[in-house]
Amino acid sequence: MTKAKLYNKEGQEKSDIQLNSKVFGIEVKPVVLKQVVEAILANRRLVIADTKARGEVRGGGKKPWKQKGTGRARHGSIRSPLWRGGGVTFGPNTDRNFEKKLNKKVRTKALFMALSDKVNGEKVSVIEELIVGSGKTKDIAGIFKKMSFSRGLLVLPKMEKTVVRAVSNLPKIEVISANSLNVYDVLKANKVLFVEPALKEAEKTFLRK
Repeated sequence: MTKAKLYNKEGQEKSDIQLNSKVFGIEVKPVVLKQVVEAILANRRLVIADTKARGEVRGGGKKPWKQKGTGRARHGSIRSPLWRGGGVTFGPNTDRNFEKKLNKKVRTKALFMALSDKVNGEKVSVIEELIVGSGKTKDIAGIFKKMSFSRGLLVLPKMEKTVVRAVSNLPKIEVISANSLNVYDVLKANKVLFVEPALKEAEKTFLRK
């Protein structure tokens, strides 16, 4: 079994906690992590650039001038890509699809690798419970200060409004629910802090896949 530091609700170090080796103690393969991260980023990519082809440009239904006798080159429409303001040839459009499909088992395995990598680097810790009745940032910031947790990923059993509101004013800390854990957010986090019940929630969500 793999270990991490366990803190009480006041943010004081209590002892070590045993972590499930099936989630936090597997071999890390950088190639798999790279593959999954690229897929996640591709699937999050927004298709913004969109140009108009000649059939989408407004106007230009009439031939600009007669075919012969003017001394000018022949043109059929001002919507031609040759004209300024005309359609664009082979331009980007919203029909593009950057999505990459990944097997669920590969995604889950990569998540376990990312978590294992954090544990190996002693970047994972656990707090017994996180109660912020007031919802004030200063209360939760005081707890995190004792734990030296100033930036990273906070993993909750489920999203709680008071905690999310309190953490929202701490720009270097992101909040996520255990069942929404993903490789990208784990890898980019400086540290990962689990509220203890979130460990079981993560196991329940991902080990069955």
